[in-house]
Amino acid sequence: MAFYTLMPLTWLLFAATKDNSDLFAHPGFELGDFNLFSNLSRLFSYDDGIFATWLGNSMLYSVVGAAASAFISLLAGYAFDKYSFPLKNKMYAVVLLGILVPSTVVSLPMYLMASKVGLVNTYWAVLIPGLVNPFGVYLARVFSEGYVPGETLEAARMDGASEIRLFRSVSLPMMAPAFMTIFLFSFTGSWNNFFLPLVMLNDSSKYPVTLGIYNWNQTVSQYPEFYQLVITGSLISVIPLAIAFLGLQRYWRSGLTAGAVK
Repeated sequence: MAFYTLMPLTWLLFAATKDNSDLFAHPGFELGDFNLFSNLSRLFSYDDGIFATWLGNSMLYSVVGAAASAFISLLAGYAFDKYSFPLKNKMYAVVLLGILVPSTVVSLPMYLMASKVGLVNTYWAVLIPGLVNPFGVYLARVFSEGYVPGETLEAARMDGASEIRLFRSVSLPMMAPAFMTIFLFSFTGSWNNFFLPLVMLNDSSKYPVTLGIYNWNQTVSQYPEFYQLVITGSLISVIPLAIAFLGLQRYWRSGLTAGAVK
């Protein structure tokens, strides 16, 4: 299974070291002349460095969007767990139903809403929909139930802590692994997001890297030189995801087991 999973990435690494002639003259897992650095130079210099702009856009959509989404999910999950309010269970059921709805289904309605308020072809058109994460709310509630004791909150209230202070100073540190887990899921989803930017954006300077590489790939039949740009760009686009998973995996593992520990 590890071989099957790593084989496409290995092929991508081999292919990124070849020029166009070697790419088609040699088998996929056979090395030709080493041209990785020249490929990288061409990738980041093409069209006044548009690929670097796409990478920056993806970082904006993924890092800022995922951090805001994770924080909102923590707030909602904590509220559903620790507070009682009218229609609480019905509202939570609606949130769980949101997990079952594919994001592509709501992309067109969101486009119509964004068009009404003038957000189409702006960064907000991609950032705002990413703030809503039903699975993140569910995970935050499960984590709050297992890792934030009600007795601790009552003791803090008796000491005079306000509800905001209670969440910021007591609950939030306890839920830090949940925040990192939700952040990682949201980061991955935002980085790989394709259909929503395709619907919302028509200015190439605002594209994320996935949409930019897709547009390049659409032209390879007319312009074969784009093959190497697509391959090298795909390799570079994988690196932030690998760094995120390797750097945050300990939080990810502890967060996933939160609901299984009493």
